[in-house]
Amino acid sequence: MIHAPPSPTLLGVDVVFVGTILVGLTALAVLVAIYAAITVSDPMSKRVKALAARRNELKAGISAPSARKRQNLTRRTDTTDKLKGRLERMKVLQESQVKVIQHKLAQAGIRNKELAVAVIFARMVLPIVLGFIGVVLFYWSDTFPEWSSFKRFCGFAGMVILGYKGPEIYLQNMATKRLAAIRKGLPDALDLLVICAEAGLTVDSAFNRVARELGRAYPELGEEFALTAIELAFLTERRQAFENLAYRVDLDAVRGVVTTMIQTERYGTPLSSALRVLSAEFRNERMMRAEEKAARLPAIMTVPLILFILPTLFVVILGPAACSISDAFSGDGPGGPPK
Repeated sequence: MIHAPPSPTLLGVDVVFVGTILVGLTALAVLVAIYAAITVSDPMSKRVKALAARRNELKAGISAPSARKRQNLTRRTDTTDKLKGRLERMKVLQESQVKVIQHKLAQAGIRNKELAVAVIFARMVLPIVLGFIGVVLFYWSDTFPEWSSFKRFCGFAGMVILGYKGPEIYLQNMATKRLAAIRKGLPDALDLLVICAEAGLTVDSAFNRVARELGRAYPELGEEFALTAIELAFLTERRQAFENLAYRVDLDAVRGVVTTMIQTERYGTPLSSALRVLSAEFRNERMMRAEEKAARLPAIMTVPLILFILPTLFVVILGPAACSISDAFSGDGPGGPPK
């Protein structure tokens, strides 16, 4: 009976097994990319539906009273109500925790605040599920027979920690990307607001106009401005609409715009001049960030230069000379003795 040679290992990990998993993931990613390319949908359709839902809620009077600090953006669902009831019976649902996750959902562009209950439920269930998978994978099966007890425990602990922190990391990643896109288009939006204010448009009409003009170039910023325009048109306190904008977009620049808008509404100060100053300041800030990235580039390129470029140059330049010296010393070169 012929036995197959053992598979090569690297740090106790089967290289063939890991390569098979990576090939499978690559094939799955290719299939997902093909499906996404075939089923292309309008990226603005979901945003239009969310804005229409918010407008209908404000028209129907579903919004919370103006005395509340924040406005609920969506309707409640039966599923989240059931999850909330179960978590309350288990004494694991805290109001402060719910508010923190609701804030992260708003920053990530998810309008349904009731999904905070689902996130808390996922943070409770995923560590158990992934921990059970880790026990099966590292202890009950012979998937990694060469691993020591410490490596098995580290793998198990890593899966449990990933299950607990995974939803929060996912939301934070979404919020970071969204805030970066909003920060990029804010100076252009302020320039358009200045033009609209000088043309005599009201604040809600100016926000609507800017949302239409920037909806394709900066869809995240256009959505936030359109939602603010809807709230300005229907809320009894216009200040609350601006505060909701600062709540959803956690940026110092947006908070400065909100403060300017509130002062303009309260004291009747000229809006165009204040926005022009803010726009110039934000453009200077964006230029400073670009210069900072350009200044960091030489230091960042040092590591790839040392690890990848210089060894290649050494091989190309010194390789032929090393081969010639080796042949000369071994006697296989042109001047060496005949064989």
